[in-house]
This record gives sequence, structure tokens and C-alpha cells, in this order.
Amino acid sequence: MRLRSLGLGLYLLIAPAAAGELLVGNKAADTVWRLSLDDGRKLRAFASGRGPHEIAVADDGALAVVADYGDKDAPGHTLTVLDLHGKQPPRRIGLGRHGRPHGLRFLPGGRELLVTTEATSQLLRVDVADGRIVAEIALGEGRGHMVAVSADGASAYVSKIDRGTLSRIDLRRNRKTDEVAAGAGAEGLAVRPGSGEIWVGNREAGTVTVHDPDDLSIRAALDSPGFPIRVAFTADGRYAMVSNARAATLSVFDARRKRLHARVSLAREGVEYRDTLLGRAALPIGAIADPRRPRVYVAISGGDEIAVIDRRRWRVVARWPTGREPDALALTPAP
Repeated sequence: MRLRSLGLGLYLLIAPAAAGELLVGNKAADTVWRLSLDDGRKLRAFASGRGPHEIAVADDGALAVVADYGDKDAPGHTLTVLDLHGKQPPRRIGLGRHGRPHGLRFLPGGRELLVTTEATSQLLRVDVADGRIVAEIALGEGRGHMVAVSADGASAYVSKIDRGTLSRIDLRRNRKTDEVAAGAGAEGLAVRPGSGEIWVGNREAGTVTVHDPDDLSIRAALDSPGFPIRVAFTADGRYAMVSNARAATLSVFDARRKRLHARVSLAREGVEYRDTLLGRAALPIGAIADPRRPRVYVAISGGDEIAVIDRRRWRVVARWPTGREPDALALTPAP
């Protein structure tokens, strides 16, 4: 609490602004943690299905959905729904024949969710409240991995690592309409707020391609060496942030000028990281910008921690512990 003077000796007691929370999917622990944005304290842990890979939070902050990808021996076939406001236990939505769910995005309104399923090369529309699939959209050859949605909810965009492409899906007709080359290992995917541009991190090519929202043509190709794996934006669309998994860096681009603004080192000197898919390394993956504070959070998968970056200076200012192998990140809105 703090006091604000109203003059004439009168004061008003002001409660601090609610901060929201950071959700962290711990891929090797099959859990999702809720962390305080004040100091990184663990507030609660949820059990997910096997191998939580991505997290989506409804606009009203009432629930979150987790993609239960599975492990190397067995694909997952479920989504886990977390009650963020109440005390209901996690529930599961079965996807039937559709295995290895990965990319997740809520559609405007918060009732329907899009999910890519790598095992069946589909983009599913799922009614979260009813727990049922309402549409199956074929993506064609290759495995759809990440998904993003246009601001008006009319189009979805899907990356395919194995084909190095970007696809557009017409959500009014529930069908894929376009697929264009992006770059080798196209994976990270985000729509730039205010412009509609689609930014794709091409991990094998070491580039980020910027695509026109009308015809998906490439407006710019930017170097981001070291396995660019995720793309995220600040809420105002000013900066694009790309986590480079092999290099253990975060590339920060001036999104309007299409040029590098900063590069942040994420590895710690003298720390022995554990084995990861890319060797013994820090392996930054998930990245997200806080819309209420000048911060960016990056999941350091090989170090079981979150790197907290001050985006006024673009430097790491804190490290928060997580469960085993953090990957997906999401923010809950402040109540």
C-alpha cells in the first residue's frame, strides 16, 4: 500500500497494481508452475500431461491450456486445461487419433482454441468449454508446428520445420489457402502487433523472415545466428525478440526499421548446464515480453531457470528457478 496526497491534509490509500503471473511449462517434469512477477516465487504447481510444450491463456485469464506433446517413446493425445481462478483440478481434453499436439492459440472470444497436431498434420479447432473438436483442417505434406493468429481472427499461420514453410489458413472456411517458403527449419512464429506482419524464425538457416500479411511474400530477411527458435513481440510491436538456442542469445530487432537493436547473452559464466537436445548447453527457448513492466522472460531449458531481462538496458537482471527443462511461457493478465 502507499499514500497519495489529495491536498488539505487528506490522503488516499492506494493498493499496488496487480502484476499477473508467469506460467512455465517444465517439459521434463510434466508440470506447469505459476511464478510471481514480483520476485519469481513459485505460487503453485499444476500437473500436466506428458511433455508440456506450449501454453495458451484465455483473454479473461480464467484458464490456460497446455499441449501434452508426449515423449520420444509415446506421442501425447491430450490437452490439459488449468483453472487459474478457482480450485478445480486440471482436466483433460482428448484429441482422439490426433497425436503430438504442439502449437496453441486462442481465437478472439476465448472459447475456441487452435492446436497443431504433428502426428496427423492437422490444425484443430477445439471448443475448450465443451472439450470437443469442432473442425479438423488438413495442412498437407509436412508437420505443422507453431501457430499464430491475425488480430481479427480471420487467418491463422502455421510453420513447418521439416519443409521450411509458412502456411495461411482461412478460418472462415476452415481450409489452408497458401504455403510459401520461409527458410530452412522454420519454427518460431508471431504476428507483429499493429502491422499484421508474420515473423518466422528459421532455425537451420539462422534467419528471421518477415512476411507480408496479404500474400506472404518476404519483406525482409534478418540474420539471427545460433538456431533462432522462438519469436515474440513487445505489446506495442516496437521490438521483436528471437531466442537463439545454440548461441544462447536473444536477438532484439527494431521491428519497424527491420534491423538489429541489441543482442543479449543468456548463458552464465562458469555454470555447467545439463545435457539437452543440442548438447550440454543453456538452450534458451520460450520468450515473452511483459506488457506491464519493461521486462522480457526467457526459459533457459538447460539451466532450469528463467532469465529476466530489463528491456530498458537489454541485460539480464535476475534468474528465477523453475522445474526440470522449462520451455513454454505464458503470462496471465492482471486481475
